[in-house]
Amino acid sequence: MAQQDTAAGAAMSAVYTSATGSNEPFSVSEPLTPPATQTVESKSQYLHDLRTATAAIQERVNQELTARMEEDNRAAGVAAGAADAKEEETYGEEVQEEED
Repeated sequence: MAQQDTAAGAAMSAVYTSATGSNEPFSVSEPLTPPATQTVESKSQYLHDLRTATAAIQERVNQELTARMEEDNRAAGVAAGAADAKEEETYGEEVQEEED
């Protein structure tokens, strides 16, 4: 996660890139205003806002990764389902494997 300055103020952002490169990278960002003054109250409010932004980013990343995982599982299930259907169709029979 990084803190970025934008024209509208600062923002905390996170960028996710798949280790295998099988999925498109994505990024999420939350606005985050730095403390206006160096008072304890301002710093405390900033830390509160920082924790809130961190939790929001984590939630959005988790939602995205969960959606991608479910999509991958569905895709794998379709492939596995086709193999299972073929196996069920030929259950109890000797099947010659085709050579490429």
